[in-house]
Amino acid sequence: MGVCEHLEPKRVFHYFEEICSIPHGSGNTGAISDYCVSFAKAHNLEWLQDGSGNVILFKGGSKGYEASEPVIIQGHMDMVCEKEEGASIDFEKDGLDLYVEGDFLRARGTTLGGDDGIALAFAFALLEDDELPHPPLEAVFTVDEEIGLLGAEKIDLSILKGRKLLNLDSDEEGVFFTSCAGGVQAECKIPMERERKEGLLYEVKVSGLRGGHSGAEIHKERGNAVVLMGRLLEALGEEIPYSIVSLKGGLKDNAIPREASCEILLETPQLSAKGGEGQEGSLEEWESRLQEAISRVSREWKKEWRSTDSQVSASCRRMGEGVQEALSSASQEKAVFFLRMMPWGVQHMSMDIPGLVETSLNPGILALEEGFLSLCVFVRSSVTGRKYEVAGRLRLLTEFLGGEVRYSGDYPAWEYKADSPMRELLVGIYRELFQEEPKIQAIHAGLECGIFSGKVEGLDCISFGPDNFDIHTPKEHLSISSTEKVWKLILEFMKRSV
Repeated sequence: MGVCEHLEPKRVFHYFEEICSIPHGSGNTGAISDYCVSFAKAHNLEWLQDGSGNVILFKGGSKGYEASEPVIIQGHMDMVCEKEEGASIDFEKDGLDLYVEGDFLRARGTTLGGDDGIALAFAFALLEDDELPHPPLEAVFTVDEEIGLLGAEKIDLSILKGRKLLNLDSDEEGVFFTSCAGGVQAECKIPMERERKEGLLYEVKVSGLRGGHSGAEIHKERGNAVVLMGRLLEALGEEIPYSIVSLKGGLKDNAIPREASCEILLETPQLSAKGGEGQEGSLEEWESRLQEAISRVSREWKKEWRSTDSQVSASCRRMGEGVQEALSSASQEKAVFFLRMMPWGVQHMSMDIPGLVETSLNPGILALEEGFLSLCVFVRSSVTGRKYEVAGRLRLLTEFLGGEVRYSGDYPAWEYKADSPMRELLVGIYRELFQEEPKIQAIHAGLECGIFSGKVEGLDCISFGPDNFDIHTPKEHLSISSTEKVWKLILEFMKRSV
């Protein structure tokens, strides 16, 4: 018996559980793409699957709706794969471990993938049922949305006849999104040189942060582990001499990093020369100063982030001793300077829409690799010029340090459409069904509607979905009752789309 067996809407959660059993992280969507095709074949639907793995399914209108204008249902197949420390899951081949807690569906120790598996589940439940009234349906499932809307960028939509698109990729029920920010990924690489050094090896960590979606939650003033690691390394350098051996943080450029770690070396010759009492005495002295500095910074952060990231901490443990390939002093100075001086977080707020972030950037993946320091940054803005201005600042800083920036996944903003009959219909249905007034908003996160609007002339788009909290983190949880409300909204919209 499945975990979701008794949840309503039954068929929606049936398909969501099936989706969760299939590995479908970004860049690993082959299996879920083939599942979509298998579904089409099993239900005698027309289908297309392109070379990228994008899938389009077609179903004619139900009785009385055969000649109605088609409706496009759209969502993405990939999920952000984040897990708690110690979680044994292999996202490349393992499914998720689901469980129900009150009104919420969760996955043990990992992201849930409600963003955006729930869109596929809604679509499958609608497409399989021959009794539900609906116009002709065109279900479009894209790959690799979470790493730059890559599937939407490559897909050919010329075959579509519909001009009304329901994007089911939002996570706040009762909110209809009608525009979104554009974005671009910047990969910064700065050359690094290493030297053989001997000493005591320590692991320094930044942990306990909440993380979150780098677009939808960037305004919540949550700590970024990559940024905080830069601050920690600078603070340690003011107390003790050390050399960086390894450095990493974050897993996805569109998720605010929750953890970062660095291996540092306290060189034996320096300990002996500066300790004053020989190597043994200097070890106690320097290790004590290291731990004191770590503790001081950790205390400061707990005060600084008490409202948004109260569990933040800095820690240190000794790992051993010996000879290591560590950064030269000049390269280390560049690395710390870069982490301290790079722009990050909210850069501009919208002057047109109160409370909306206009421009931001998120340093998401940090790695010290062979020969260079790499940092992947996601830049977002609803103003095209501001997007490139911020990306340009990042480029200038990187080039100043002798590095280079490679841009990818550049996609446009989705502009607000004043005249939207579909929006008015949905608002009226929502108000009637739930006796609540829905909100019409713009969102700082990227949605595929911008790319789709550029490819399909006259497209009327709207984005909505059920309540899904803490997306892109292992604390992600999907509201069961909200999912049922959105399902009722979809069904009623289809019924009235004659």
